[in-house]
Amino acid sequence: MDADNKKQREQTRRKIDLYILSLAILFGFFIFITCKVPMCFSSTCEYIGSWELLKTNIVPAVCILLLLYCRFAYSRFKKDTRRSVELPFEIIKIEKINYEHLTFLATYIIPLITFDFEKERYVFVLGALLIIMGIIYIKTDLFYANPSLALLGFNIYKVDVKLSEDKVKEGVVIITRRKLQEKQMVSYIKLDDRVYYSGN
Repeated sequence: MDADNKKQREQTRRKIDLYILSLAILFGFFIFITCKVPMCFSSTCEYIGSWELLKTNIVPAVCILLLLYCRFAYSRFKKDTRRSVELPFEIIKIEKINYEHLTFLATYIIPLITFDFEKERYVFVLGALLIIMGIIYIKTDLFYANPSLALLGFNIYKVDVKLSEDKVKEGVVIITRRKLQEKQMVSYIKLDDRVYYSGN
Protein backbone atom coordinates (compact mmCIF):
# COMPACT_ATOMS: atom_id res chain seq x y z
CA MET A 1 0.00 0.00 0.00
CA ASP A 2 2.84 2.40 0.86
CA ALA A 3 4.46 1.69 -2.51
CA ASP A 4 1.16 2.47 -4.27
CA ASN A 5 0.77 5.73 -2.32
CA LYS A 6 4.34 6.72 -3.15
CA LYS A 7 3.75 5.98 -6.83
CA GLN A 8 0.53 8.02 -6.76
CA ARG A 9 2.30 10.98 -5.12
CA GLU A 10 5.09 10.84 -7.72
CA GLN A 11 2.56 10.82 -10.56
CA THR A 12 0.70 13.79 -9.05
CA ARG A 13 3.95 15.69 -8.54
CA ARG A 14 4.95 15.01 -12.14
CA LYS A 15 1.58 16.26 -13.41
CA ILE A 16 1.89 19.46 -11.35
CA ASP A 17 5.41 20.02 -12.71
CA LEU A 18 4.23 19.54 -16.30
CA TYR A 19 1.24 21.84 -15.74
CA ILE A 20 3.46 24.64 -14.46
CA LEU A 21 5.89 23.98 -17.32
CA SER A 22 2.98 24.31 -19.78
CA LEU A 23 2.46 27.88 -18.51
CA ALA A 24 6.05 29.00 -19.22
CA ILE A 25 4.97 30.88 -22.36
CA LEU A 26 2.25 32.65 -20.37
CA PHE A 27 4.73 33.70 -17.68
CA GLY A 28 6.99 35.14 -20.37
CA PHE A 29 4.12 37.18 -21.79
CA PHE A 30 3.17 38.40 -18.31
CA ILE A 31 6.71 39.67 -17.73
CA PHE A 32 6.68 41.52 -21.06
CA ILE A 33 3.24 43.06 -20.39
CA THR A 34 3.66 44.08 -16.74
CA CYS A 35 7.36 44.91 -16.32
CA LYS A 36 7.83 48.57 -15.33
CA VAL A 37 11.39 49.84 -15.46
CA PRO A 38 11.68 53.64 -15.07
CA MET A 39 13.71 55.21 -17.86
CA CYS A 40 15.61 58.45 -17.33
CA PHE A 41 18.38 59.91 -19.45
CA SER A 42 19.00 63.15 -17.54
CA SER A 43 22.17 63.81 -15.59
CA THR A 44 20.02 64.34 -12.47
CA CYS A 45 18.54 60.84 -12.57
CA GLU A 46 18.75 58.72 -9.42
CA TYR A 47 18.21 55.01 -8.83
CA ILE A 48 14.78 54.53 -7.21
CA GLY A 49 16.03 51.64 -5.07
CA SER A 50 15.65 47.88 -5.27
CA TRP A 51 12.68 47.74 -2.89
CA GLU A 52 10.74 50.37 -4.82
CA LEU A 53 11.55 48.61 -8.09
CA LEU A 54 10.34 45.29 -6.66
CA LYS A 55 7.09 46.83 -5.34
CA THR A 56 6.22 48.10 -8.81
CA ASN A 57 7.14 44.78 -10.43
CA ILE A 58 5.60 42.13 -8.17
CA VAL A 59 3.89 40.24 -11.02
CA PRO A 60 7.06 40.08 -13.19
CA ALA A 61 9.13 39.02 -10.15
CA VAL A 62 6.71 36.16 -9.37
CA CYS A 63 6.72 35.14 -13.05
CA ILE A 64 10.53 35.08 -13.12
CA LEU A 65 10.50 32.76 -10.08
CA LEU A 66 7.93 30.56 -11.81
CA LEU A 67 10.05 30.45 -14.96
CA LEU A 68 12.99 29.30 -12.85
CA TYR A 69 10.72 26.59 -11.43
CA CYS A 70 9.76 25.65 -15.01
CA ARG A 71 13.45 25.08 -15.74
CA PHE A 72 13.72 22.92 -12.63
CA ALA A 73 10.51 21.02 -13.55
CA TYR A 74 11.87 20.23 -17.02
CA SER A 75 15.18 19.02 -15.54
CA ARG A 76 13.25 16.78 -13.16
CA PHE A 77 11.10 15.50 -16.03
CA LYS A 78 14.25 14.57 -17.98
CA LYS A 79 15.62 12.83 -14.88
CA ASP A 80 12.36 10.89 -14.39
CA THR A 81 12.44 9.70 -17.99
CA ARG A 82 15.96 8.27 -17.67
CA ARG A 83 14.87 5.47 -15.37
CA SER A 84 14.58 1.86 -16.54
CA VAL A 85 12.08 1.27 -19.33
CA GLU A 86 9.22 -1.23 -19.51
CA LEU A 87 9.22 -4.15 -21.95
CA PRO A 88 8.50 -2.83 -25.48
CA PHE A 89 5.07 -3.01 -27.07
CA GLU A 90 3.98 -3.01 -30.70
CA ILE A 91 1.98 -0.11 -32.14
CA ILE A 92 -1.05 -1.44 -34.01
CA LYS A 93 -2.83 1.88 -34.60
CA ILE A 94 -1.45 5.42 -34.40
CA GLU A 95 -2.69 9.02 -34.64
CA LYS A 96 -0.55 12.13 -34.28
CA ILE A 97 -2.30 14.63 -31.98
CA ASN A 98 0.11 17.56 -31.85
CA TYR A 99 -2.92 19.84 -32.27
CA GLU A 100 -3.51 19.29 -28.54
CA HIS A 101 -0.61 21.70 -27.90
CA LEU A 102 -2.32 24.41 -29.95
CA THR A 103 -5.70 23.70 -28.37
CA PHE A 104 -4.26 24.27 -24.91
CA LEU A 105 -2.45 27.40 -26.07
CA ALA A 106 -5.49 28.92 -27.81
CA THR A 107 -8.06 27.90 -25.19
CA TYR A 108 -6.22 28.59 -21.94
CA ILE A 109 -3.06 30.62 -22.48
CA ILE A 110 -3.96 33.37 -24.96
CA PRO A 111 -7.21 34.54 -23.25
CA LEU A 112 -5.35 35.05 -19.96
CA ILE A 113 -3.04 37.65 -21.53
CA THR A 114 -5.94 40.13 -21.61
CA PHE A 115 -6.24 40.36 -17.80
CA ASP A 116 -6.00 43.86 -16.33
CA PHE A 117 -2.94 43.69 -14.07
CA GLU A 118 -3.47 47.25 -12.86
CA LYS A 119 -6.34 46.08 -10.68
CA GLU A 120 -5.40 43.99 -7.67
CA ARG A 121 -8.59 41.94 -7.63
CA TYR A 122 -7.98 40.82 -11.22
CA VAL A 123 -4.54 39.53 -10.25
CA PHE A 124 -6.12 37.45 -7.45
CA VAL A 125 -8.79 36.18 -9.85
CA LEU A 126 -6.05 35.21 -12.31
CA GLY A 127 -4.17 33.32 -9.59
CA ALA A 128 -7.34 31.47 -8.54
CA LEU A 129 -8.13 30.69 -12.19
CA LEU A 130 -4.66 29.20 -12.77
CA ILE A 131 -5.06 27.00 -9.68
CA ILE A 132 -8.52 25.80 -10.79
CA MET A 133 -7.19 25.14 -14.31
CA GLY A 134 -4.34 23.17 -12.79
CA ILE A 135 -6.69 20.99 -10.74
CA ILE A 136 -8.80 20.24 -13.83
CA TYR A 137 -5.67 19.70 -15.94
CA ILE A 138 -4.33 17.15 -13.45
CA LYS A 139 -7.60 15.33 -12.71
CA THR A 140 -8.41 14.92 -16.42
CA ASP A 141 -4.86 13.74 -17.29
CA LEU A 142 -4.34 16.52 -19.85
CA PHE A 143 -0.82 17.25 -18.64
CA TYR A 144 0.57 15.92 -21.93
CA ALA A 145 -1.00 18.84 -23.89
CA ASN A 146 1.96 21.05 -23.18
CA PRO A 147 2.98 23.87 -25.56
CA SER A 148 6.34 24.21 -23.79
CA LEU A 149 7.17 20.60 -24.64
CA ALA A 150 6.09 21.31 -28.24
CA LEU A 151 8.66 24.13 -28.41
CA LEU A 152 11.26 21.68 -27.10
CA GLY A 153 10.55 19.31 -30.00
CA PHE A 154 8.20 16.76 -28.45
CA ASN A 155 5.37 15.06 -30.36
CA ILE A 156 2.16 13.54 -29.04
CA TYR A 157 0.70 10.32 -30.41
CA LYS A 158 -2.49 8.49 -29.53
CA VAL A 159 -1.95 4.78 -30.12
CA ASP A 160 -3.42 1.33 -29.68
CA VAL A 161 -0.72 -1.09 -28.59
CA LYS A 162 -0.21 -4.82 -28.28
CA LEU A 163 1.29 -5.55 -24.88
CA SER A 164 1.31 -9.31 -25.41
CA GLU A 165 -0.24 -11.89 -27.73
CA ASP A 166 -3.59 -11.68 -26.00
CA LYS A 167 -3.54 -8.17 -24.52
CA VAL A 168 -4.25 -4.94 -26.41
CA LYS A 169 -4.49 -1.49 -24.83
CA GLU A 170 -6.32 1.30 -26.65
CA GLY A 171 -6.03 5.08 -26.39
CA VAL A 172 -2.51 5.25 -24.99
CA VAL A 173 -0.87 8.69 -25.28
CA ILE A 174 2.87 8.74 -26.01
CA ILE A 175 5.10 11.78 -25.54
CA THR A 176 8.27 11.50 -27.58
CA ARG A 177 10.78 13.30 -29.78
CA ARG A 178 10.77 10.33 -32.16
CA LYS A 179 8.68 9.76 -35.27
CA LEU A 180 6.51 6.73 -34.59
CA GLN A 181 4.61 4.50 -37.00
CA GLU A 182 2.45 1.39 -37.07
CA LYS A 183 4.09 -2.02 -36.50
CA GLN A 184 6.96 -0.34 -34.67
CA MET A 185 8.23 -1.82 -31.40
CA VAL A 186 8.52 0.91 -28.78
CA SER A 187 10.19 0.93 -25.38
CA TYR A 188 8.52 3.27 -22.92
CA ILE A 189 8.34 4.68 -19.42
CA LYS A 190 4.95 4.94 -17.74
CA LEU A 191 4.14 8.51 -16.65
CA ASP A 192 0.53 7.70 -15.83
CA ASP A 193 -1.95 4.87 -16.43
CA ARG A 194 -2.54 6.00 -20.00
CA VAL A 195 0.32 8.46 -20.70
CA TYR A 196 3.74 7.09 -21.59
CA TYR A 197 7.09 8.60 -22.54
CA SER A 198 9.32 7.07 -25.21
CA GLY A 199 12.95 8.17 -25.40
CA ASN A 200 15.36 8.23 -28.30
